[in-house]
Amino acid sequence: QVQLVESGGGLVQAGGSLRLSCAASGSIFSSGPMGWYRQAPGKQRGLVADITRGGSTNYADSVKGRFTISRDNAKNTVYLQMNSLTPEDTAVYYCNAPRGVKNYWGQGTQVTVSS
Repeated sequence: QVQLVESGGGLVQAGGSLRLSCAASGSIFSSGPMGWYRQAPGKQRGLVADITRGGSTNYADSVKGRFTISRDNAKNTVYLQMNSLTPEDTAVYYCNAPRGVKNYWGQGTQVTVSS
């Protein structure tokens, strides 16, 4: 059974940092790209960043220069380092593993940035 388990969310003041982790089970992690999405109240879920199996990365314009996605293939874990956080970054953050016809999601972790 495929599982994606996020951790690392919480409450932080503007300007602060958080690091999110997503641990993936089974062979799902090593077989393809991984991504982070977020959904704020009243808004659609959108891509924050993704990373290929080889380590190539892609970021939403709103987080470029502040967020860094990385993966540890030995630990089946993908990370999202978030710096210089602003209240606009407040959202539920979801780990994603797109695998052909299946699209796997974690349960989400709340990130709240206070002003």
